[in-house]
Amino acid sequence: MLDFLQEKFYEAGVLEYGYTRPSDINFRQMIRDICAENTCGRYGTTWACPPAAGTVDECRERCLKYDTMFVFSCMTFVDDPLDLESMGQGMGSFQKVSHEVYSLVRPYLGESLLLANESCNTCETCTYPDAPCRFPDKLNHSIESFGLLVSEVTDKAGIAYDNGYGTVTYFGAVLFNAADIKKAVH
Repeated sequence: MLDFLQEKFYEAGVLEYGYTRPSDINFRQMIRDICAENTCGRYGTTWACPPAAGTVDECRERCLKYDTMFVFSCMTFVDDPLDLESMGQGMGSFQKVSHEVYSLVRPYLGESLLLANESCNTCETCTYPDAPCRFPDKLNHSIESFGLLVSEVTDKAGIAYDNGYGTVTYFGAVLFNAADIKKAVH
């Protein structure tokens, strides 16, 4: 579908990508409950995460407006899998890749939705809950905040969830309707 951009995806830092249908994915309250434990420190602090992201049912409805989910991954190497600093640097790199991928595909899509690991990092300090999002066109919700189990999403898309010891893999997804794809102009 978006394979005409394959070379650009890899240049941007994508490791793998694949496709699935949002209707084939389970939306789970238990994933959202893990968010509520606030292990990442983002719960209730950003428009990208719960509770601002909406209920699992509302997130499901938003996703089911689309028939295609383009799933992509990036990987970083770490000497120590518990080294949070290296993981944080990898996440920062992934978020740049995620936005690069989205900027590559957006000109060819109609309405779309970007989801990515963790949450939006567009602003240093989010306006939530005191004011509307400053950059709603750059806001990306976390995959998990929508109640999605990342390993299921990657399995359905046919890409690796685990790339082995000494690596951390990050994931993103762009949801869109395949009939809306505009052909590339060469």
